[in-house]
Amino acid sequence: MVGPLGPSAQKIQNLLNDLGHPIHVLEFAASTRTSAEAAAAIGCEVAQIAKSIIFRTRETGRPVLVVAAGTNRVNEATVARLLGPAMAGERLARADADFVRQKSGYAIGGVPPIGHAVPPIALFDRDLLNFTTVWAAAGTPNAVFPIAPDTLARLVGGVVGDVV
Repeated sequence: MVGPLGPSAQKIQNLLNDLGHPIHVLEFAASTRTSAEAAAAIGCEVAQIAKSIIFRTRETGRPVLVVAAGTNRVNEATVARLLGPAMAGERLARADADFVRQKSGYAIGGVPPIGHAVPPIALFDRDLLNFTTVWAAAGTPNAVFPIAPDTLARLVGGVVGDVV
């Protein structure tokens, strides 16, 4: 861990505080950009990493957030099916780095599950609920925070379901 939090990590720390969750954001010297890197830096299972993946709707370009367990590969067809009513018939598409930064306010590798510039349609991976604590990105490729998965699911909002 390093000294004071950088601006993006501090923004997530402030948001957590404002939401009434006394959770401490940790910023590491090592990268936590991937689930494997995060798990190695933290010393937890890769499945305990709550990775935030941004998609977009094809027709209107609305952001779609999937918070998934670090070991799970997200199935876009499953996500589209689960979020069907919220997506109003739109199709799901991959988002590029510019879209992710514009809609979330963060770069890929540091996208947190909360505090997005544009509130996304959201899906939370049910597999994360198998743990006491999960770790989520906190706005930079080397900042994370620990949180109870049921609390994180409430903060994210949206649908809880299987993403694989």
